[in-house]
Amino acid sequence: MLKRLKHMLIKEFIQLFRDPRMRMIVFGVPVIQMLVMAWALTNDVTNIRTVVLDNDKSQASREMLSKFTSSDYFEVVGYVNSEDEVVWTLDRSMARVALIFPAGFEDEMNAGRTADFQLLADATDSNSTAIVFSYANQIVGNYIFEKQAEIASKAFGAGAAPSMINLETRAWFNPNLESRFFYVPSLIGVMLIVVTMLLISIAVVREKEIGTIEQVMVTPITKIEFIIGKTVPYAIIGFILMTFMLALAIPIFGIHIKGSWLLLYALTGIFLVANLSVALLISTTATTQQQALLTTFFVMLPSVLLSGFIFPIHNMPEPVQYATMLIPLRWYLEILRGIIMKGAGLNAIWPSAVYMTILAFGYLSLAVFRFKKTT
Repeated sequence: MLKRLKHMLIKEFIQLFRDPRMRMIVFGVPVIQMLVMAWALTNDVTNIRTVVLDNDKSQASREMLSKFTSSDYFEVVGYVNSEDEVVWTLDRSMARVALIFPAGFEDEMNAGRTADFQLLADATDSNSTAIVFSYANQIVGNYIFEKQAEIASKAFGAGAAPSMINLETRAWFNPNLESRFFYVPSLIGVMLIVVTMLLISIAVVREKEIGTIEQVMVTPITKIEFIIGKTVPYAIIGFILMTFMLALAIPIFGIHIKGSWLLLYALTGIFLVANLSVALLISTTATTQQQALLTTFFVMLPSVLLSGFIFPIHNMPEPVQYATMLIPLRWYLEILRGIIMKGAGLNAIWPSAVYMTILAFGYLSLAVFRFKKTT
């Protein structure tokens, strides 16, 4: 058995890397894509292009504006003289936000009444707009507190301040709330599923098309040996690819693996088995490479979108949440974030590890059952 497996593995590696360009496609392109997407994917909203319509032109409006511009969030790109100009700039996406100070803004503040001013935002991107509103509320809240403290100090002496409730917040695992610590580990999982599923789903069908698989079928090799011989080389490729991506992500993006490297690689092996088994299932039903490629994309797209990589699973409809339990990537992303960001051990992530193992065993059993050793 071991001798037959050895020859099967050698054949797979020779067949895969016979063309030198394949080495770049398998190892180079996914790493480059991971780096590019890691820089591009972010929830951080900074340097928000802002125009200002100041009808008050007072010290109070200038102070409020300075609070916005002194942060890293808002960048004033121009001043306008009318509301029509505000609409014009927003319509043409020359600015995403407009601050409008009405006449009498300072007078209302000095009289102790509520002083209104307006923030208009381009809400074509609803998530970013919600973040913009959150930033603005925080800036205005801080300004109001400073003004109240100033008034209290003048009225009751230095050191006096209005009564308040102080809420102290602390973000665990990602103190600065940086998106890269969320997206970079997730991108590693996404690249692994893309590369391994595409490679093996096409590899088996390609052998069917050129007729080489018939030469394998007439040998004494069993179904299980054939499946193992097909999956192990691509699992090795997956491990190498993951190592390359981690080797670049750690120094470039400052990612630190806080948990066990051994546990991470062990569970990655289970994840690769699950992906490769799904790809083998696809290859058993496809008769041409085009069919295999299209079917793989149809499987990968919902796998990525419903895995929690982009959209939180708990926000999805309940039936869809149950459907995501059949996606290995969902559990692997929880494992990646747990080990890399939280430093979690098996005692904390064992439910995800168990679900992923069950899926890997189930899909592998289906692949063995569906595969027919015929000449």
